[in-house]
Amino acid sequence: MKKYALLSVSDKTDIVPFAKAIVKAGYEIISTGGTAKVLQEAKLKFTPIQEITGNPESFDGRMKTISFQIESALLYDRNNPKHLKEAKELKIPQVDIVVCNLYPFEKTVADKKVSYKTAIENIDVGGPTMIRAAAKNGLVVVIDPADYETVSEALQKNVTPELIRYLQAKAFEHLTFYDSQIAWYLRGQIGETMFPKEITIPGRKLVDLRYGENPHQKGAVYTRPNVTTPFNHLTKHWGRDLSLINLTDINAGLDSVRLFKEPAAVVIKHNNPCGVALGTTIAEALTNAIEGDPESAFGGIVVLNKAMDLKAAQVISGFKDAKRGNMDIIAVPSIKPNALEFLQKVRKSMGIYSFGDIPSAMDEWNLKSIDGGFVLQTADIDIDESFKQWQVVTKKQPTKQQLEQMQTGWKFITKIKSNTVIVIDKTIPMTRGIGSGQTSRIRATKIALEQAGKYTTGGILISDSFFPFPDSVELAVKQGISAVVQQGGSINDKLSIETADKAGIPMIFTGRRAFWH
Repeated sequence: MKKYALLSVSDKTDIVPFAKAIVKAGYEIISTGGTAKVLQEAKLKFTPIQEITGNPESFDGRMKTISFQIESALLYDRNNPKHLKEAKELKIPQVDIVVCNLYPFEKTVADKKVSYKTAIENIDVGGPTMIRAAAKNGLVVVIDPADYETVSEALQKNVTPELIRYLQAKAFEHLTFYDSQIAWYLRGQIGETMFPKEITIPGRKLVDLRYGENPHQKGAVYTRPNVTTPFNHLTKHWGRDLSLINLTDINAGLDSVRLFKEPAAVVIKHNNPCGVALGTTIAEALTNAIEGDPESAFGGIVVLNKAMDLKAAQVISGFKDAKRGNMDIIAVPSIKPNALEFLQKVRKSMGIYSFGDIPSAMDEWNLKSIDGGFVLQTADIDIDESFKQWQVVTKKQPTKQQLEQMQTGWKFITKIKSNTVIVIDKTIPMTRGIGSGQTSRIRATKIALEQAGKYTTGGILISDSFFPFPDSVELAVKQGISAVVQQGGSINDKLSIETADKAGIPMIFTGRRAFWH
């Protein structure tokens, strides 16, 4: 019995040399319209699909491969004598290879202005049907041009069970990836406001990590299709490869600095800022971010929202000279050539990365892993809009400068691990003390005040939630804090307000919690 390979690809990359390798291995080719045209131009012999199905390609190409003949050719059991007999009686060809990739739905909906009708026309039906059938039956099913060379070599020597399993898994992964994009697109057509009963989240591997959270763990990074993320443009210029912690630290840093149009810098340790600051220049912002907690900055990750220039690079060098402090990773939108050359001499193992422009709009969805699953939630965005609901609850009103510092500090705290209390400098937009990740709010307050030291005098204290008791406000007043920002909503709010009024300082209730875990 003749052996056939069915070729029907949207992506024609390298299909001609692969088809030649298939023919060389002793297979005859069956092909569909667009692919057939490419094979014909290459002067390769093939059988048009309609000669097998007995029907022409119809309905503007919506019907061409789905047929009793084609699906039977893919599904009948080669090891079942009854199936073999039926196939012979029904004149069903033996198709042992399927080379197929799908209509470019992902590329189509990347255009935000694409019409619903155009998007729907680019949902492939026949291709997934063939891929699914071939994968179920353990045929050689190839959906990725990257596998053409490996499969070509195997066809000339030996197609192993391991290769078949690999191709089967890749086929079903690809179908899931494809279909999940369609589902996300359709949810978006109705506002993407619902949490469906069943969900798949498409991801494409971006890079393998040096290791996971610890050196004995493995890890890789995936991004969703058609999302605007700096990680799609992450480029290594020098130094170490990324571990999971490095990668998530960069992500935490991006979350902090993307909130600002002015130059912003953050030093991250274990997904937590140890210093955040703004400046008139990126060098000034970086200087202040390090100064916020130089002890914790040692071995940190630096993330900037503006290009790193030579002056900013010299700040890194100055930190090493003055504090014997090293940075592990520098991640910036771009880096000037002279700054890169300079930093390469500061520390050989320091990783230097760029990620392009930072989109102002954050991802609307946030995913957190749990044992055996994940939690999907809407992201904490529209922070600027939340300022409209702020209320001054004390007799004393904040000055214009205090209010600006309060709003900057609130943006800082939304990206610091909870429970968090921070102290902001009285005039410079920078953190002076950060009490983060605590189980006690009074302890978080004590840590922030202790770290701020002399800068508590005139500084601003900010909490990511309410103070359940007036003790934190009392402690802040004793340390010379000039203003307080908190969520409000405790049964003891009145006592906190009275404490602030007695001290003659303003207090603002945000009416909005800023937990971040």
